[in-house]
Amino acid sequence: MSDAREVDLAITGGTVVSPGGPRRAGIAVEGGRIVAIADDHLLPPARSTYDATGRTIIPGLVDTEAHPGCYSPLKDDLASESAAAVVAGVTTWGIHAPSTRMGAPDFVEFVQKEDVGSFHDVMGHFTDLVASDSAVDVFLTPMLETDQQAREIPEYAHEHGVTSYKLYLQAKSPESEPFWPGRRAGLGHGFDDGTAFLVMEQVAALGDPGIVCMHCENWEIARIFDQRLRAEGRTDWATWSDRSPHWLEAQHIRAYGYIAEVTGCPIYIQHATTPESYREIAELRARGVTVHAQTGPHWLNFGKGEHNAWRINVPLRSRENNPNIWAALQSGMINSVGSDHVVAWNPADYESSYNDNIWELKTGFTSRVEMLLPVLLEGVHQGKLTLERLVQVACENPARIFGLYPKKGCIEVGADADLVVLDLDREVTVSNDMVLTRSGWSVLDGHTIHGWNEATFLRGKQMSRWEPGAPKPELIGSQADGEYLRRVPGQALVPLTTTVEA
Repeated sequence: MSDAREVDLAITGGTVVSPGGPRRAGIAVEGGRIVAIADDHLLPPARSTYDATGRTIIPGLVDTEAHPGCYSPLKDDLASESAAAVVAGVTTWGIHAPSTRMGAPDFVEFVQKEDVGSFHDVMGHFTDLVASDSAVDVFLTPMLETDQQAREIPEYAHEHGVTSYKLYLQAKSPESEPFWPGRRAGLGHGFDDGTAFLVMEQVAALGDPGIVCMHCENWEIARIFDQRLRAEGRTDWATWSDRSPHWLEAQHIRAYGYIAEVTGCPIYIQHATTPESYREIAELRARGVTVHAQTGPHWLNFGKGEHNAWRINVPLRSRENNPNIWAALQSGMINSVGSDHVVAWNPADYESSYNDNIWELKTGFTSRVEMLLPVLLEGVHQGKLTLERLVQVACENPARIFGLYPKKGCIEVGADADLVVLDLDREVTVSNDMVLTRSGWSVLDGHTIHGWNEATFLRGKQMSRWEPGAPKPELIGSQADGEYLRRVPGQALVPLTTTVEA
């Protein structure tokens, strides 16, 4: 094909994996998009070539939940954490943020009611920072707290291309959060079920791909368990899980799932971690409610009370429960994964934040985006899910659910050339000096993972590499290559693929 016009990039020698299975094929890229998928000898000539011989190629991950800017100014977090994300194989980030954490120059550390305003006032700050400081493409899921914000949803959708919204149900009542710094995370107003109803009513009226994401965990009841456990003198790390038992997650799914049914609003359950939750999701689906469910690498890989896992919300469940989450991911009960990435520490905080007393230990653990793909690859290695299912739950389904498909989440002609080149034979023992997150440490430190990404491409530009003999992967792209992704309300969704492994 020497007479053909040259394209920007050809990736040759690899095996391309989609939910439908693997295929041996080369990929041609022009103008940031895939223009051909064919046998290598049928590809047009290219100005640049990447040899992926012996490697596996999957779409860039669509990570639907991240929280840069939660505890530090968004500009600081976005620069370091988006670099960590793209090196880890994530090319699209769904950032969840309240209005107070959208990049306004005056960062309010402890948010009060009067600090919470309209997203119209802060969207410009947010999109400017994505353009100047993000190494990945970004879409926004605002975390809503007020009736005003709920009523403005149609404006946010049409003016800013925002179609997904978050109800952080754990933070409904700031006074019920004595052991989690909600005000430090930008949530200071609080809301009631009337606001939740308004949000669902307005999002339902948008049509597809409108969706309401929900953190389900009833802290108004958890405060009673707090009091009882403290009275018992409990300070061990498992206490954090015991204060928020399984049914507090399931109860919120039942209660707010009913409002979703009444309003006809699609919902997305963050952190679905328990069999009790899966029963509620199945019941809602049986009644015709559109319910999607997500889990994350920490709940798949760790158990409550483990000293390398720290403290997180919703809490880690027992090791005996972990197979339930993997089984739900395999079966289709859970149809998406996300990292829930947040930076709760700066490097100097690591040692000082450790405490054997759970009530004195700092909430959260870091480097979650850098463990998303490794934990899933280890699950593939151990036979807990297939590589095809990994692509489905980490790439394709998230893109479909949030209105980004087929631009994102797939390897098809016309899609953005967001690609991850995997070396499935590489065995990696994770160490803290490998991570790019600003905090500088990972809860996977010392864990061995089978399979790792060798290179990440964002719209055809190589952003990362891990060359043979190098001690760790590195960022080679720019920290300003990301774009803000607008979505269109009233646009028909491409249905989810229904094939799951037996």
